[in-house]
Amino acid sequence: MLVAFSVAPSGSSEHSRGGGDSVHEAVAAAVAVVRESGLPNSTDSMFTTIEGEWDEVMTVIKHATEAAGRYGSRVSLVLKADIRPGHTGEITGKVERLEKALGEMQEFEGHS
Repeated sequence: MLVAFSVAPSGSSEHSRGGGDSVHEAVAAAVAVVRESGLPNSTDSMFTTIEGEWDEVMTVIKHATEAAGRYGSRVSLVLKADIRPGHTGEITGKVERLEKALGEMQEFEGHS
């Protein structure tokens, strides 16, 4: 399964540095947990995506959320999952298929 998630703390905590609206330190703490898990993952400006079996992915997300939670008195968690039993390598496979389709479209449009 693939799960894209985003965590954002709010409220004050002992770890808050009063840096305005930025949550980069909390997000960094969450992403560090994901990367230390050893599961395939990628991070972009809005989400971190992780791939693995249901229990292992959800455990990592729980620990990442707890890490971010140290930076506020509450945490917002957004999840989007693609549950496709029996498939692995989809964290890169989906993007590779998309890029191939785009290339084929450009080829087709260039010859029409």
